[in-house]
Amino acid sequence: MTAQTLEGWYDPDATTFGDRLAGARDQAGMSQTELAKRLGVKKKTLEDWENDFSEPRANRLSMMAGLLNVSLSWLLTGQGEGPGDPDDMTLSREASVLLGEVREISVQMRLASERLNRVEKELQSVMREPHVA
Repeated sequence: MTAQTLEGWYDPDATTFGDRLAGARDQAGMSQTELAKRLGVKKKTLEDWENDFSEPRANRLSMMAGLLNVSLSWLLTGQGEGPGDPDDMTLSREASVLLGEVREISVQMRLASERLNRVEKELQSVMREPHVA
């Protein structure tokens, strides 16, 4: 990120998780309503996260990072890859929305894959147990 992008909203020593979430959402050009809908949560829930009244679960954090194009580490700690400078963006608004959707689908596919692996292991374990008639 450039100093210009940081100016006015991001101080790595002073920002909270909620500050970083709100700033990244703004940089991504999304409203609270839009991000909440994409995450599958109520707008009030997102507001609580941005105001540091509560924190999201791990699966929502991962989805957020993907949708906002920031690293999970940056979202949690302020260290790592944060939002880019909007002046450097050459994508149209429509392309950015589609790219966000691709990221969201990717995160959902990864979460579904992890769930499938867990269920498959449980099924194998159950199938190994002696069958009682």
